[in-house]
Amino acid sequence: MRHLNYNHLLYFHTVANEGSVASAARVLNITPQTISGQIKLLEESLGQALFVKVGRGLVISETGQLVKEFSDEIFSLGDALKQRLRQEPDHPSQTLRVGILDSIPKLIAGKLLADSVSGEIENPVRLDCREGNLESLLAELAVHKLDLILSDRPIPSGLHVKAFNHALGTSDIGFYSPPRWAKKLKAGFPDSMAGVPMLLPNASSALRRSLDHWFDEVELEPNVVAEFDDSALMKTFGDIALGIYPAPEVIAADIATKHHGVYIGTAQGIRESYVIISPQRRVRHPLVRKITSVGQTLFST
Repeated sequence: MRHLNYNHLLYFHTVANEGSVASAARVLNITPQTISGQIKLLEESLGQALFVKVGRGLVISETGQLVKEFSDEIFSLGDALKQRLRQEPDHPSQTLRVGILDSIPKLIAGKLLADSVSGEIENPVRLDCREGNLESLLAELAVHKLDLILSDRPIPSGLHVKAFNHALGTSDIGFYSPPRWAKKLKAGFPDSMAGVPMLLPNASSALRRSLDHWFDEVELEPNVVAEFDDSALMKTFGDIALGIYPAPEVIAADIATKHHGVYIGTAQGIRESYVIISPQRRVRHPLVRKITSVGQTLFST
């Protein structure tokens, strides 16, 4: 196989996206004959047909679909490079633009990002963190405004977006109590939580739905005194002894140190998964690779 000609690939990519040679010719401002000739050269280089004739039109072949997937990624990376150079042509530091799902515990996000960018003295890292729901963050990722998304769930199957999931790991969900309640609550967990003031995520969150199902299984009627969109705010209210609350066990030590919460028991059967969502199937950004490595180490301990 000869070396790949990226001009030929561009012509193929445009035809595949536009749906016809004529439409691609208008977009590229060249003749249809030129495009057809260049695609033929690309097919000869690859040794396989990229389109098949159906009636008077062209339909992309199975090989063509595979080539399109790779060309989507290639030209997406090129667009991202141009945008990055326009934004920071002479900036000596690296900028990592991170989308953080609003349901991700801040302690987990902090550990992943702080451990990943610390120690970068010769090539300092500037973090640009944005919080939001998954759909809005995926939209920003699609137009290269983000380098990655930290999420507690993979990309929904119904969303047609060019992005990929990279698993970090999972954590059990535990309950945490103000210190003066902890001994009594540990002894008879989970029945001991009956009637005790409880802080929970809001009803629309995936974790809340899992917890409600678990409460039914263990026949516990929670005494909910407050609900939260923000998990950090929930822990702050727990710190002032407003109630007990759930959180991932992977950050139990941090909860004890920063919020004085004492682990009292595990909600058996409930686990949260954490993933990085990136625009590439194969992670190339060195800082994204480092975050992935830090996360996999964090969730394996």
